[in-house]
Amino acid sequence: MRIGILERGEIQGLERVKKLGFSSMEWVGFADGPCGIATGEWKPYAERLAAGARDRDIRISAIAVLYANPLDPKQSEYARATFYRAIEVAEAIGVKTVAGFPGAVIEMEINERGGNPVYKPFEKHLPQLLEFWEPIARFAAERGIRIAFEHCPQGAYHLPVMGYNMLAQPAMWERLFNSTRCENLGIEWDASHLMCQLIDPVENIRRFGSRIFHVHAKDAFINHDLLKVYGICHPGVADHRMPGLGQANWPEIVHALIRVGYDSDLNIEGWHDPVFRDHETQEAQAEPGSTPDKLAGRKLEDAGILIAKRLLENLTTGTE
Repeated sequence: MRIGILERGEIQGLERVKKLGFSSMEWVGFADGPCGIATGEWKPYAERLAAGARDRDIRISAIAVLYANPLDPKQSEYARATFYRAIEVAEAIGVKTVAGFPGAVIEMEINERGGNPVYKPFEKHLPQLLEFWEPIARFAAERGIRIAFEHCPQGAYHLPVMGYNMLAQPAMWERLFNSTRCENLGIEWDASHLMCQLIDPVENIRRFGSRIFHVHAKDAFINHDLLKVYGICHPGVADHRMPGLGQANWPEIVHALIRVGYDSDLNIEGWHDPVFRDHETQEAQAEPGSTPDKLAGRKLEDAGILIAKRLLENLTTGTE
C-alpha cells in the first residue's frame, strides 16, 4: 500500500509527485487531457506518461476519468465515450482501476402540501443506472479493469441534499451490488464523505471492503458544539481536512483495509482543507466593514499534504 496524491497526467505532474516524495498517484483530469476523446491517437502519450512514472518509481493507482453526471442525457454520450477510452488507456499502461461519479437521474415532482419541488428518490432510478453502467463494466471486465465510483454527495453541507450522485449513501451501494452481476463495479472510498453523514468509516470498510477498489485519503472534522445547537445542515458543522487533522481513526482505517484485502494505494486528496490549502490573494479593495482574511495569499497545500504523508507512511510501511 503506497501513499500518493491526486495529480494531472503530465510530466510536470510526475515531477511534483516525485519532489514531494510520493511513490503513487491517481491520474486526474483525464477527460480533458491528452488522452481524452478529443484526441485521436492517444497511445504515444499514454506510453510516455507510463514510462515517465516507471522511471520515477511512481505507481499510477487509478485513472480519474470524469466527475460529472453521466446519467444526465446531455452528458451521457460524452461520458460513455470517455469511460470507454479510459478503460482502453488503463489496459494499455497496466492501470487496473478507472474512477469517477456514477451520476444520477434528476427528476422533480411538486409536493402537493407545500407546493415545492423535490427530487424523486434515487432508488427509483436504479434501472437507469444499471442500463448505463453495466455495458461499460462488462467491457472493462474483459480487459481486467475495475470501475470505482466516488461517493461524494455533491450536495449542500457535504450531504446528499439536492446533489447528483446516486451512490452518495451506503444504502444505495447495497442496492447496486445486490442488483448487478458485475463484480468489477465498486467504490472509490473516502472517509470524509462518510463522516460528514455521521457514518463510521471503519464499520463501513468492514461491510463493503470487498468492493473498495480505490481510496481517497481525506479526513473530516465534525464540530459537535455547533452540531448540538444548529444540527448537521449548518455552515461549519462539517469540514473536510487533510488526514491527521480531522477525527478519522487512520490506524483503524488502515488496519481494516488490510484486513479486508484492499490491494491499492492511499491517495491524499487536498484542496478542501479550510487552512492547509493554497488561498487566493485578497482583493486590495475589500468590502467596507469586512473582516480581513488572515490566510489570504498563503500557500499551505503542500504543507498539509506532507503532514498527511508522514502520518499515513507511518501506518503503511511494509504493506506493499
